[in-house]
Amino acid sequence: MNAFPLPGGIGVSHLRAYDWAAEDGVCGGSPHLHLACTEAYVVTGGRGAVQTLSAGGYDETPLEAGVIAWFAPGTVHRMVQEDGLRVTVLMQNSGLPEAGDAVFTFPPDVLADPVAYAEAAALPKTDHAARQRRDLAIRGYLPLRQALRDGDPEPLREFHRAAVALVSPKIGDWVPRWRAGALRAAELTGAHLAALAVGDGSHLERSGVRVAAPSNPDGYGMCGRRADYDIDQEGRQ
Repeated sequence: MNAFPLPGGIGVSHLRAYDWAAEDGVCGGSPHLHLACTEAYVVTGGRGAVQTLSAGGYDETPLEAGVIAWFAPGTVHRMVQEDGLRVTVLMQNSGLPEAGDAVFTFPPDVLADPVAYAEAAALPKTDHAARQRRDLAIRGYLPLRQALRDGDPEPLREFHRAAVALVSPKIGDWVPRWRAGALRAAELTGAHLAALAVGDGSHLERSGVRVAAPSNPDGYGMCGRRADYDIDQEGRQ
């Protein structure tokens, strides 16, 4: 059977929000943003919230089963655990977040040093390492939040500038991933519409179903214990 991608070339994972208390007494994940991707939370169980920092200020959105919340690029988001929060994450442009599109709210001195940032952001393999990474992100996040609460958006803008400086050298590697994933999926729809317009349904012969199980059912994500899927940009496992 010919391979085909997930709808729209998206990425999918499942999260159980961390229940470790940070220095402000709140349990939850590592605040971060995405520079090119919109992310969506589909809440499947429990209760919690997502704290967000954006050009519009600070907000906190309650999360419970059935709620969908999504964030445009540039929105700092922090998942907050209250009672067994479980979320299915839909990520635009699968492959880009894994390539560095996600940037943690580490303190400015870490953001200014690409080597220090890479070391601090490395994928953790233990609870201790995941908690250290989360706590470092919280250390940079709390001043950003306070500034927005005080009506000062400049620290958030400075963080945006630092995040752009970190990822700019990587864009050459991102473009092929985007072309093979989200762009390819959109172009495939265009090809199907063009064919159908002239009565050609030959692509229907390539119908079928694909199934994937989590490749890492209990890993460490930015916001919680993460189950992800090893599906490449063309839908092959």
